Amino acid sequence: MELDPLLLSRLQFAFVVSFHAIFPVFTIGLASYIALLNGLFYKTQNPAWDRLALFWTKIFAVVFGMGVVSGIVMSFQFGTNWSNFSQASANFLGPILSYEVVTAFFLEAAFLGVLLFGRGKVPQGVHLFAAIMVAIGTFISSFWILSANSWMQTPAGVELIDNSFHVTSWMAAIFNPSFWVRFVHMGMASFLTGGFVVAGVSAWFLLRNRDVEANRKALSMCLWLLLVLAPAQAVVGDFHGLNTLEHQPTKVAAMEGNWETRSHVPLLLFALPDQEAQTNRFEIGIPSLASVILKHSPSGVVPGLTEVAPEEQPPVALVFWAFRIMVGLGFVMIGVAIVGAILRKRGTLYTNTLFHKTLIGMIVTPFIAVLSGWVVTEAGRAPWLVYGMMSHAEGLTPSLTGGMALFTLIGYVAVYAVVFWAGIYYITKVVRNGMLPEDEREEIEGEVERPSRPLSAAHTPFDDADPARS
Repeated sequence: MELDPLLLSRLQFAFVVSFHAIFPVFTIGLASYIALLNGLFYKTQNPAWDRLALFWTKIFAVVFGMGVVSGIVMSFQFGTNWSNFSQASANFLGPILSYEVVTAFFLEAAFLGVLLFGRGKVPQGVHLFAAIMVAIGTFISSFWILSANSWMQTPAGVELIDNSFHVTSWMAAIFNPSFWVRFVHMGMASFLTGGFVVAGVSAWFLLRNRDVEANRKALSMCLWLLLVLAPAQAVVGDFHGLNTLEHQPTKVAAMEGNWETRSHVPLLLFALPDQEAQTNRFEIGIPSLASVILKHSPSGVVPGLTEVAPEEQPPVALVFWAFRIMVGLGFVMIGVAIVGAILRKRGTLYTNTLFHKTLIGMIVTPFIAVLSGWVVTEAGRAPWLVYGMMSHAEGLTPSLTGGMALFTLIGYVAVYAVVFWAGIYYITKVVRNGMLPEDEREEIEGEVERPSRPLSAAHTPFDDADPARS
């Protein structure tokens, strides 16, 4: 069987990007949280804030390192697998990616060392400033990366001459039509990811009655954040969808499983898209609701997939289901945030064991939602590398063979599996050690979950470090 270098290269890049994306989306939100914790400690001198800041800085360091390792590979793939695209887009993407290094990586590198190793060695104000600079650096990095990716989705400010993109307006190219809504959407996803991870880990500690004072504070903060951001993200997502309808109608048609341009389009809850037959084999939907959402009118006309040739359609089933996974998990997040608010009002937020276990299970949901969103974004753009201007086939390296692409794909999967295992191992070890003092920071074996009980604010981490003291 002949190996298809185009398919394998797309799978390889999808794997690397998906693996890498889960780390920045966490560290962006976590960096801001760490800066906030350091700020609260600086203002109040409450040691609980300091313990939280130290603990989450350790997690940040491991995840940040995993993100750097996995991210470096992506730039190499542009040259090895997508050399035609790299050469064609160099006039724009070259400077953009360089700006990220100069403005973000240098900033993060300069202050990350102070954040990680300066505690107790530099004044508190300097340490707080370093935490703030690291947080700002993560947002600057995401700014340039999302500008580059948004340009590939909605190219502007360029013209294609002799298979080379020439910039006609830097402002139009950087701030392309989909940039701002995507930047806000991704930024809020980062805070939601960080919020659910912190809430889940805090709930895990509360189930074990460890450092209750600090983890009650952390859980409370996160649930307030989630209560605001989870519904707000749904609103931003709606704006994102309307922007996509304007600039990438075929992607929206795939998201909705809509084949024919028509009015009164139902919102499909379930369907089995058949791309070969250009129809859905089975579907369950709410009449006219897709037209209402996308056109604000039941009689609104929504473009269908048949507006373009089959070879210019994205993989419909993949986009259709990825979109529903993302949206479904979004509603689950909203529901959990509302339940948290109800339990807070009832006074059982810190003692409801079932809710704490639910929060632990919710740790993975924002990552799955983010990956599903990336599938919708990237697969929904197919077959275009630069939407409407350069296809995947046109951007592929001419001399690349299927065997070469398969070899590197297997290599990346093997190496990243080791990186992921090592990262999870150290993160788990940090979490299990928690916020114990230096002389008791040994991995705790054989912990048994105990029913949560109301504890006083004077409860210390030492009370649970030794079962004999409990």
